Amino acid sequence: MGHYIPNPRDLAFNLFDVLRLDHVLDGGAYGDLDSAAVRRMLDEVARLAKGPIADSFTASDRAPGEFLPTEHAVSVPEALKATIKAVREAQWWRVGVDPELGGIPAPTAVTWALQEMITAANPSAVLFTFGPPIFNLLYKIGDERQKRWAKAGLERGWTATMAMTEPDAGSDVGAVRTRAVAQPDGTWHIEGVKRFISVGDVGDLAENILHMVIARRVGAAAGTKGLSLFVVPKYLFDPDTAELGPRNGAFVTRVDQTMGLRGSPTCEVAFGGTPLPAVGYLAGELRDGIAQMFSMLEFSRMNVAVKATGTLSSGYLNALTYARSRVQGSDLASMADSAASAVAIVRHPDVRRSLLLQKAYAEGLRALYLYAAAHRYDGSAELVRGVPAELARRVNDLLLPVVKAVSGDRAYEMLTESLQTLGGSGYLQDHPIEQYIRDTKADSVYEGTTAILALEFFFRKIVRDGAVAFDHLLSRIEEFTQLNDGFEVECRWLRVGAADLRSMLNTLLEYLTAAADNPTAVYKIGLVSVRFLHAFGDLVIAWRLLVNAEIARSAMALGPPSADTAFHRGKVSSASFFASTVLPRLGADRLVIENIDTTVMELDDDAL
Repeated sequence: MGHYIPNPRDLAFNLFDVLRLDHVLDGGAYGDLDSAAVRRMLDEVARLAKGPIADSFTASDRAPGEFLPTEHAVSVPEALKATIKAVREAQWWRVGVDPELGGIPAPTAVTWALQEMITAANPSAVLFTFGPPIFNLLYKIGDERQKRWAKAGLERGWTATMAMTEPDAGSDVGAVRTRAVAQPDGTWHIEGVKRFISVGDVGDLAENILHMVIARRVGAAAGTKGLSLFVVPKYLFDPDTAELGPRNGAFVTRVDQTMGLRGSPTCEVAFGGTPLPAVGYLAGELRDGIAQMFSMLEFSRMNVAVKATGTLSSGYLNALTYARSRVQGSDLASMADSAASAVAIVRHPDVRRSLLLQKAYAEGLRALYLYAAAHRYDGSAELVRGVPAELARRVNDLLLPVVKAVSGDRAYEMLTESLQTLGGSGYLQDHPIEQYIRDTKADSVYEGTTAILALEFFFRKIVRDGAVAFDHLLSRIEEFTQLNDGFEVECRWLRVGAADLRSMLNTLLEYLTAAADNPTAVYKIGLVSVRFLHAFGDLVIAWRLLVNAEIARSAMALGPPSADTAFHRGKVSSASFFASTVLPRLGADRLVIENIDTTVMELDDDAL
């Protein structure tokens, strides 16, 4: 059996039992795509993920491609090529892509549910296949000629990259130094160096690559407002026919040696700086670069969330399989009986505690990202009843940094629990979890570190929004605790947790107000912003787990035990366990936030 264990059953439960997408799909809103078709799609993608996609997971890590400096290219191992070919030929990338590009319209939640299994089965391989979503963006923002490029790229199997980060301008996007110099023929010459570009080259897997490059037009204002987005191809092509021409001046100059995701080449690319200029084309309008960048980041951050969630889910299911089969030690209640038989370690209290926590986070993070996706889709009123489109958009904006950062952090944390379940065996490469951990650590680093996203969450998603979306979600949570009469203890913890979050926000707003007279007061926000983000994430996860548990409990009450009874019972148990063991921590988080001071900022650097 391969390393990857998908969970299409839980994905279907979220899509249909929780979000009730069957009502939308079976009403004809998506043509021939009905709920029965989506269920078949989930099963088909699960089979593909377990088989051809997962096949090169280990091989690509142990023997990744090599950087060929004289060719400014990357070699791709044959095993990985086979996986990438399987992903492309299966054409699941069409789901959610604009129909005019040959895509299949679908609710965003369905698109991400399918993507979870594809991405988690082999994240390095999937990074080679990000052309379609980037071409989909180019089709939306580009002019008529660039729309044809997007179509040509999809038809010919071109790939694409996001080139944002620079050696001296990581998370500080406004410090970008890459220049765009206007040319008489309407093109631009791009000059600068970008790094941390996932799959900056694909060897002979594609005939061309389109780099989407953030750059500053010469003479434009400093900061983020002066940035624009440019299309810079690896090979120039006829702008009207897309027929390939000569090499462009965009060269891979380095491939980083990374902790995880080793099968995916993380590249440095130099634009210009040689006799061959890097010719680029403006995408959309001048000075729209930041807005366009965030459109790309929305996709990539959601992809990080589904990758982290799917990896944790597989890690948990691998750990559960091991715990059921590994026999060691007697039952703790029989410890005084020297003749007691050994039991499977799944019967040991701490192993069971760990497994239930892994399960709760895996399923809770899945429920979280699918809930966010339901708010993203245009016309989502059917999915989020009573929520106007504008409010739905604001809720999605609020949840995006939470989904990305909390998924990345909690998945990494819980995968260490998965490894611990296997004990010393988990530390070996005989099992996939050690690679899961290495691959997942990237999720809290790229596309915005947790600290950056925590500041974005507070300043941009709450303060700038007037806390409208924040208050809406907390009100929904508080309403749930009042209307639900089957989880009294759990709802009490949920209600207390919501009050803790409101108190935390009020304290942070007080610090922000104080900063008007004492600028250093803002340090307090920076010192606790990650704690606040994690606390909010845990509260929303607890709520979504309890929503799922309520639906599962209702299903069990409808009839006699069935094949789904254990699944539903697991939903109730994990939600209750999470509420009683995780939510009490929010009170401690509130106390830390209320009592933080700036002593650490007054400490001499030499004392650190």
